[in-house]
Amino acid sequence: MTVLRPVMLGSALAALLFAPANAETTLIGAVQFDENHAFTKALRKFEEEAAACSNGSLKFDLHLNSELGLEKDYFENMSQGIAVDYAIVAPSHMSTFSQKAPLMDMPFLFRDLDHWNAVMEADALAPLADDVLSTANVRLIGYAGGGTRQLIVNRPVTNMAELKGLPMRVMGAPIQTRIFEAVDAAPSVIAYAEVYNAIQTGVIDAAENEAAGIEQMKFYEVGPHISLTAHAITVRPIAFSETTFERLSPEEQDCVLKAGKIAGKYGRDIESSQDAEKLAAMEKNGLLTTHQFTERDKLLELAAPVKRAYAEELGATDVLEAVESVN
Repeated sequence: MTVLRPVMLGSALAALLFAPANAETTLIGAVQFDENHAFTKALRKFEEEAAACSNGSLKFDLHLNSELGLEKDYFENMSQGIAVDYAIVAPSHMSTFSQKAPLMDMPFLFRDLDHWNAVMEADALAPLADDVLSTANVRLIGYAGGGTRQLIVNRPVTNMAELKGLPMRVMGAPIQTRIFEAVDAAPSVIAYAEVYNAIQTGVIDAAENEAAGIEQMKFYEVGPHISLTAHAITVRPIAFSETTFERLSPEEQDCVLKAGKIAGKYGRDIESSQDAEKLAAMEKNGLLTTHQFTERDKLLELAAPVKRAYAEELGATDVLEAVESVN
């Protein structure tokens, strides 16, 4: 035995010394949509960039079509460090953990698409990402989105009088309800997966979404009248579980951060360029009819004090001012 012990020790050391430096790590992703959706394409870009950067040590398993639940579920799982490692999540679904996060998804936050792009490039939302990391243990590694959200209605809505009292679905963050109450609609929170049936059965008359969501979920079948309120340009963060992030090597962490930024820009370019095209194509194919909202200035006027008050409540007035000051 005394002869074998050094040999066994030497073998063990050799195994450690010559073990593969890049042991593979498989990360689990989730998205509510199929391969054709801009969110899925952005996540595929993230996988591609991170895999190449890590020389293949990072592997990916992306679950499509709500197989792992909805965005709210993804975020809760990432926060707990279970089931999902990366996903695109609307900021409103982060509100249970971070009160500040929905500010980046606030209606009428951006003047237009150029302003939205400039804000993303200036990283003016960084304080909100810091808050998400500290309160939810989820890291925002990139910003996709870029869809212009409009009202999806079962009848034409073109002015304030027709908007008044409109029963409509909004996302779960309080600011969504406050803004649409301020413009005299009648908002209620309904799960995304239930929106189609809720309009079909008359529980609500309207919802709001960008063109990609309207197309993917076939909302035009129950809400064929699109009111062009342009009330929001979406910010859709690529979120990554901090529990998972901390398990990665420094080199892999760097790859995740670089890939997230690249994928976010890729996703923004896709969705912002395709949004108007998708809406026009659906209208051309007779699936929906668009209606100009003639009193958008009134919407902006009514929303302004609500935005300011909400930012003050969250202690995020500086973020709102930083966004508004970007040219």
